[in-house]
Amino acid sequence: MQLEDYFEFLTPEDIRVKGTRIGIEHILYEYIVNNKTAEEISELFHTVSLEQVYATILYCLRDRETIGQYFDNWLEYTNKAQAEFDRHPPPFVAKVLRWKLERLTQVEGASK
Repeated sequence: MQLEDYFEFLTPEDIRVKGTRIGIEHILYEYIVNNKTAEEISELFHTVSLEQVYATILYCLRDRETIGQYFDNWLEYTNKAQAEFDRHPPPFVAKVLRWKLERLTQVEGASK
């Protein structure tokens, strides 16, 4: 079995663990950013086996430049999307945030 057999290459920006809907970026995020072990990661993603987690990590280590760029692009995209969401939340989210702020203000006012 080739290492690539563990993955589905949907587009150059979308590589998934075969047989799951989990993108390799999610596993790599837990490994690289959150410093989780392969065992901890496999517990987080119930549809991914420990073998698949190790294959994902190895795939990244084997081609650090390409997969590193893939991960960096994903991280940049998600950070921009989060910033845009924070600046312009959907109406429902804005309403909940206003309600939460009002409740917090009421609680603080009552405690004085």
